[in-house]
Amino acid sequence: MDIKKLFSMQRQLDERIETERGLRGERLVERKLLALLVEIGELANETRCFKFWSSKPQAAEETILEEYVDGLHFILSLGLDLSLYEHIQWPHVQESKPLVEQFLHVFEAVQMFRKKMDEEAYDQLVYAYAQLGHALQFNAEQIERAYVAKNEVNHERQSHNY
Repeated sequence: MDIKKLFSMQRQLDERIETERGLRGERLVERKLLALLVEIGELANETRCFKFWSSKPQAAEETILEEYVDGLHFILSLGLDLSLYEHIQWPHVQESKPLVEQFLHVFEAVQMFRKKMDEEAYDQLVYAYAQLGHALQFNAEQIERAYVAKNEVNHERQSHNY
């Protein structure tokens, strides 16, 4: 995965949104953290991995992948906001936890990042999110393609006053 390309694309989207919405210079980190948590929850909801009371199947793979990259947009954006992105490489994950445990681990990583907002906590967040992608059976190429496609959708939405 070319994570540098994704950071560049995210920077362009963030700058566009901040300019067009009159948010230049405003601190958006807390709002982005909440948005990330919401996106992770939406992703979990699409997988239905925690819904032991229901027999309804999970959403289609493409829907789950799209929800996954929605979260990735905010992770990249946070790295840009706090200048924690220069050293980041997309981790090569060999194993992950069972899905419910992995979701909980990602939520914990977000909270740890919120408390510390440093390079180590950001690295741990990126790694936990990559592990979640692995648990969902997505590879780096799928994630990158889906990110690029969703980034285009997000620009299109901005063009239509989303």
